[in-house]
This record gives sequence, structure tokens and C-alpha cells, in this order.
Amino acid sequence: MKEAIKKSEVLIEALPHIKKFFEKTIVIKYGGSAVDERGLDPAILEDIMFMNYAGMRPVVVHGGGPYISKMMKASGVEPRFIGGRRYTDEKSLAIIERALATINGKIVSALKRMGASAFGMSGGENGLIRVKKMKGDADLGYVGKVTAVDTTVLKRLIRDNIIPVIYPLGRGRDRHLYNVNADDVASEIAVALKAEKFVLLTNVRGVLRDRSDEASLYNTLKAGLAEKLIKRGVINGGMIPKASSCINAIKGGVKKAHILDAGVPHALLLEIFTDKGIGTEVVR
Repeated sequence: MKEAIKKSEVLIEALPHIKKFFEKTIVIKYGGSAVDERGLDPAILEDIMFMNYAGMRPVVVHGGGPYISKMMKASGVEPRFIGGRRYTDEKSLAIIERALATINGKIVSALKRMGASAFGMSGGENGLIRVKKMKGDADLGYVGKVTAVDTTVLKRLIRDNIIPVIYPLGRGRDRHLYNVNADDVASEIAVALKAEKFVLLTNVRGVLRDRSDEASLYNTLKAGLAEKLIKRGVINGGMIPKASSCINAIKGGVKKAHILDAGVPHALLLEIFTDKGIGTEVVR
């Protein structure tokens, strides 16, 4: 009886959140270390399914860095990174596209097996993600920076209650395909869709005041303070692009951005459907 009462309390706690986010678009970035050789995490896909059945409109953007590197090595191509970004020549791009398409197919198939309607697509299709060549101190090859997002197809899928599953490639004005950072693509899609939330699944709990102390987690972080923490070096390394993508989403009009540890079972549900949450939420 006690266990049943606890379950009912959880449902009651979730009710106002379900009501608040009914028919709202939630963009979820799922990838990187969360999509590796161990395969997809069924708990994450179950969370996305739950959101969909609860009346929300999830949009999934995925990466797949570890899997891409594995495929490159198997093809005799040594992965190269410059300033934390993957150098991409013609040969690398073909492997990246193949790897991302493979992951995309697995996510879409898994969601369909669970009973959802899902549709996989490349950001390079239908003018979805338009980019320009990224410039910096070093030439990264075919690496792009997002310049525009065409939401026509996405809005049609969302309207028909089909979950879009997108992988991060873009098309330049030269009609060439470009490799694009998945965090950036997800953030720009969230802005273009005027999403209620942007959720970034990663391999850390969120933003910490002290990296050696998980109890120092920022539960809520204003975008302006997040920018200051980057400048001070509190947010550093691989967390910089993640925090920056959240800041970009908030500045672009998304109401809240969240950084969550994908390794926590049902992290999405715990963050969205409970009062306290488990990660860092970034707000205006």
C-alpha cells in the first residue's frame, strides 16, 4: 500500500508539469558520449515516448562522436581535432555521414518499436540546416557554422505528432555538405521552433561550482552568470560549447535550457516532471 501511495504522489507531482507543457515543443540533444558502442539507452527513449504520450512535442537532435571516431579508425582514418572540433576532409565527411545515418536509423527504429511515430532526417536535407564554412586560426575543412534553420518540414511533422530525429549536417551556399556541432544545431533548432525547452543530455550532472564536488551543482543558472563563469574559467573544457549552446537558446527566446547527465536513469522525466529536477537549468 505504501508503495502504491508513493506512486500516486509522483503522478500528482507530475500533473502540473504535464498540463504546463502540453503541446509545447521540447528540443532534446542526445548524443556524444550518450551514444557510444554500448548502444542506445532505452530509458532515454522511454522518456521521449512518455513526453510524446503526455502531449508534448519532442524533437530529437543527436550526435555520435565516439561512434564516428570508431568508424574512422576502422576505415584507416585517424580522427583529428583542432580546438576541440573534428577536422573534416572529404573522406572524413563521408564516414561521418554514414555513422550519423546509422545512429539515426537505430533511434528511429527503436522509437517505432516502442509505438511512436518517428522520422529520421539529415540537417543537410530540404534546406533544414544552412551553414557557412567555419573560420578560425586553423582550417577545419568542411566544418560549418549554422546561419539559418528552415522549420517547414519540422513543423509539419510536429503537427502530425511525428517525432523528428535529426543528425547534425548542414548545407552551405556552395551546395556542399558540412559537419556541424550537434549542440549548436540543437540550440538553433530550439530557437527557430520557439521551443519551450532545450534539453542537453551529456555525461556530467550539470554546471558545478567546483568540478571535484558534485554537491556544488548549480540547480538554476542565469544565462548572464553562465557567460561570466565561462570567462572566469569555472565553466571550461568540453562544458564550454554545451553551456554556450544553452546561452544561445535562452538569448534566442527559448524559455529554459537544461544540462543533464544521460547516465541517470530517466533523467529527462526527473528534470521535467519533478519540482526540483536533477541537473542545471539555465534561465534568462
